[in-house]
Amino acid sequence: MSSLTFAYLLMLGAFACFSLMDTSAKWLVGAAIPALQVAWLRYLGHFICNSVIYLPKYGFGIVRSNSPVLQALRACFLLMATVLNFAALKYLPLTMTIAIFFVCPLAVCLLSIPLLGERVGMKRLSAVLVGFLGVLVIVQPWSAVFDPHALLSIGAMLCAACYFVFSRKAAGKDSNATTQCYISGIATFTLGPLALYYWVWPQSWQDWLVIISIGSLGMIGHSLLSWAHRLAEASVLAPVIYSQAVYIAALSWLVFGQPPDGKTILGTIIIIGSGLFVWYRERQLNRRVISAVSDPSNAY
Repeated sequence: MSSLTFAYLLMLGAFACFSLMDTSAKWLVGAAIPALQVAWLRYLGHFICNSVIYLPKYGFGIVRSNSPVLQALRACFLLMATVLNFAALKYLPLTMTIAIFFVCPLAVCLLSIPLLGERVGMKRLSAVLVGFLGVLVIVQPWSAVFDPHALLSIGAMLCAACYFVFSRKAAGKDSNATTQCYISGIATFTLGPLALYYWVWPQSWQDWLVIISIGSLGMIGHSLLSWAHRLAEASVLAPVIYSQAVYIAALSWLVFGQPPDGKTILGTIIIIGSGLFVWYRERQLNRRVISAVSDPSNAY
């Protein structure tokens, strides 16, 4: 098996974990457990796993960052994305929330202009606009059946996009151990008092089983993701994110009896098509830059 094939399998495993984590969160908020508590349990499990894995090797030095403000900003945006997403899952089908999340790479493309100073051509900007039209097809704010809770999901997507933009700025500044420490630690200690104040005890052994699994699913997913990116370039692996459409559709149907409806399927196809076009254009531009560097005559 080639390293690229193995990287793809790792990515598929990572997004299976993330899909199961979202399904677990929907199960718990559906059992009347507050979204803040579910988010805290997700990060608490992540924090415990990090501590067990990294503290024996690095000690408390893992909290020392070369860019602490940047790491804290990333962690806060991811925390807000998680809380808003878990709150949205109480009211919206899994298939709708994941379809809206698929706009995230397009939002990153847009936010990279003011925040990273990147140049984005008209073709990619047009693809971004088409992707947002896909969200309108799904949400249908003009119709009588519009659910305002979709705004929670859109807010989660925008926070996640900011997290990814700041991840680009923070790339290479700290070790994975320090990055994971900030992500899980800030969320755990920030949400802890609120989660304990509004604490609701789970009512069944199934709820407890889901609680135990939700934190470990996040940790396993991020670990598989990091492993895959050590074997292949991010630009090569990016399209695998859309495997979640299949995972979520199956889990939504099997666990909650909620298959995707027609508008969600159509909107998802539009969003995925736009995202794949942006990915294809970025791959083309990266190849041109590499070609120009290796042979300056190719730049003309």
